[in-house]
Amino acid sequence: IVRNTGVAKIYLTKEALEKEEHKNAKPTSIFSMSSTAPNYRYKFGSLEYFEGQLSKITSENDVHPEIAYSEESSLLSDFLIGILPFILLIGVWIFIMRRMSSGAGGGAGGQIFNIGKSKARLFDQNTDVKVSFKDVAGLEGAKEEIQEIVDFLKNPDKYTSLGGKIPKGALLVGPPGTGKTLLAKAVAGEAKVPFFSLSGSDFVEMFVGVGASRVRDLFKQAKEKSPAIIFIDEIDAIGRARGKNNFSGSNDERENTLNQLLTEMDGFGTHTNVIVLAATNRADVLDSALMRAGRFDRQIFVDLPDVRERKEIFEVHLKPLKKSKDVDTDFLSKQTPGFSGADIANVCNEAALIAARKGKKEVDKQDFLDAVDRIIGGLEKKNKIITPDEKRAIAFHEAGHATVSWMLEHAAPLVKVTIVPRGRSLGAAWYLPEERLIVRPEQMLDEMCATMGGRAAEKVIFNKISTGALSDLEKVTKQARAMVTIYGLSDKIGNLTYYDSSGQSEYGFTKPYSEETAVIIDKEISSLIEQQYQRAIKILEDNKDKLTQLAEVLLEKEVIFKDNLEKIFGKRPFDVESETLIHTPVEENLEAESQEKDKE
Repeated sequence: IVRNTGVAKIYLTKEALEKEEHKNAKPTSIFSMSSTAPNYRYKFGSLEYFEGQLSKITSENDVHPEIAYSEESSLLSDFLIGILPFILLIGVWIFIMRRMSSGAGGGAGGQIFNIGKSKARLFDQNTDVKVSFKDVAGLEGAKEEIQEIVDFLKNPDKYTSLGGKIPKGALLVGPPGTGKTLLAKAVAGEAKVPFFSLSGSDFVEMFVGVGASRVRDLFKQAKEKSPAIIFIDEIDAIGRARGKNNFSGSNDERENTLNQLLTEMDGFGTHTNVIVLAATNRADVLDSALMRAGRFDRQIFVDLPDVRERKEIFEVHLKPLKKSKDVDTDFLSKQTPGFSGADIANVCNEAALIAARKGKKEVDKQDFLDAVDRIIGGLEKKNKIITPDEKRAIAFHEAGHATVSWMLEHAAPLVKVTIVPRGRSLGAAWYLPEERLIVRPEQMLDEMCATMGGRAAEKVIFNKISTGALSDLEKVTKQARAMVTIYGLSDKIGNLTYYDSSGQSEYGFTKPYSEETAVIIDKEISSLIEQQYQRAIKILEDNKDKLTQLAEVLLEKEVIFKDNLEKIFGKRPFDVESETLIHTPVEENLEAESQEKDKE
């Protein structure tokens, strides 16, 4: 009886085999007629039941068979059981290897074997890119340059037939939000050639050599699919000037990546038809070798939009909005000087949210004005507790700004004044100064005087000053320091400048002047600020009644505009056109020790 398999093997004696009923009994083994093979096999279920039935039969027939118990194992099953763990381990290993080798873009595991591969996204004719040059409002000069680069790739013979060479690269430079990346998206949508897009930070990893390897792989892919365009956003992540941060003398992986990029760009010939586009808002920190002709042949400056371009940008972003008839793009473009394309898009979105919050079915003019206020000044704090004395101080502070700026020829004309708290500001004044390419000393002094008008008003009316002029003091200090140390507008310092256009002084530990000169600079800065402060006090004392009248109107209405000032002061004798918005807030002092609110 084999216990583990549930089989009873029956062996007959010679006498039993001679009987007629057993003449057909044969060995049941897989081996032919083996004498050791059983004559019968019986498969049983329960061993106890089988033993009971066997005992009953043997007793009834007076038979006494020899019963032996054993356990058997199959050679095949033993073999399978032995190798099964190894099969499972090999299967798991193959599964993991396949996932890793095919997962370059799908998670950290895939990066192990493809860590040196480029992470650039490929846009080609099969990719649906919905951005075109029609979606890029303004930026006419930049668009012309970019469109010409696209034309280089589409019709190279047009340029090479005259002996010209296709430019190897173009660098988009400009402030944040001006549309550099949007221009690149438009190129991807209209170029009809393979477009590789990635960020400068995509090259850098914790492993040595990965950045350079990714650069090589990127350019290898671009060569195979040429004509092609490579776009590197925020290239300053890898393109910073070499040697500035290497104080420890250790190997800099970022520099290795930059060196490989320089080699790949310089090694491209006209036959490859690969152009590199890059974008940055810090062109001043880029390595000079990267900026030279033969690598980035063109630098395309993407500046903040002017009033005409802002109108075009508004027209693009207003298309999806349900707006009322009083929304005028001319008006909005004049109310948003200094705004970038991203800021204008944010204004339109905020206006829609404000209208929805108020339960309106259309976005009207006031919603856009509220959106501009929110973006510039921050969220309106309706529940902020301000005492009547504090509110009165804030009103005179802002009225002081407005009064002084109204009386000075070169100060920026007022747009509006508010004492509604927004963000960290307890009040604010909006100005629209003239856009100047050259600034004269008298213009800077008038601006400083107008900025000090808030604190001067507190001194004239209350004979006290407060911490509310923090942002004003910060601004005039920067202006005075620039006059003395950068523009050479100080008689005592003379025609000298300590400005370093290369940016090297940013990483230095020493000043470019002596201690004696530093003392003179400090005295000159303090003297300039004090002169304009006293000048503002004199203007306000001469117009104290009008200052008081303006502050009372401001306390009553909380927001006043240029028209309100004209009723009090009369027409301003200086005609100044505006372009850049200045927001002069009354800063809230957050001193943890005193826990006192501003008293302006």
